[in-house]
Amino acid sequence: MMRDKLSTAMKDAMKAKEARRLSTVRLIQTAIKDRDIANRGAGKDPVSDDDILQILQKMIKQREESAKIYTEGGRAELADQELAEIEIIRDFLPEQLSDEKMREIIAGIIEETGAQGLRDMGKCIGLLKDRYAGQMDFAKASGMVKDMLK
Repeated sequence: MMRDKLSTAMKDAMKAKEARRLSTVRLIQTAIKDRDIANRGAGKDPVSDDDILQILQKMIKQREESAKIYTEGGRAELADQELAEIEIIRDFLPEQLSDEKMREIIAGIIEETGAQGLRDMGKCIGLLKDRYAGQMDFAKASGMVKDMLK
C-alpha cells in the first residue's frame, strides 16, 4: 500500500513538474529498494509498510540533524532544502500522536505489561513499536516510558 502511494506521488510530481517533491520521493524509493536488497541477501521478505514507516522516520531524523549542522555552519540555503524534504517525507507518515495521547497510551502499555521498573522498559517500547509504528517519535516515547517507570 505504501509502495503504491509513493509510486502515485512520483507520477503526480512528474506531471506537476515539482522537482523537489520528485527528487525526495525518489530518495524514499531508493532507501526502500536498498532495504529490500539487504533483506533479500539475508533471506528475508521485502520490507513491509511498517518497515517503510521506520525508514521514513529515520530519513526525517537524518535531515533534522543535517539542517541543524547547516544552520550552525551558516548554510541557510542547505538547511532550508533539508527542511523542505522533511515536510515532503512527513506527507507519507500517518498523523503523529500528541504528547498527551502518547502518555495515555504509554500508561496503558505499562499497565498491560505489568512493568515495574526500568528493566521492563524494552518490553514496553517493543509493544509501542509494534502497535504505533509511524505514529510517534520513539525517542520521545522512550523518555516518557523511562519517566513513568522510575
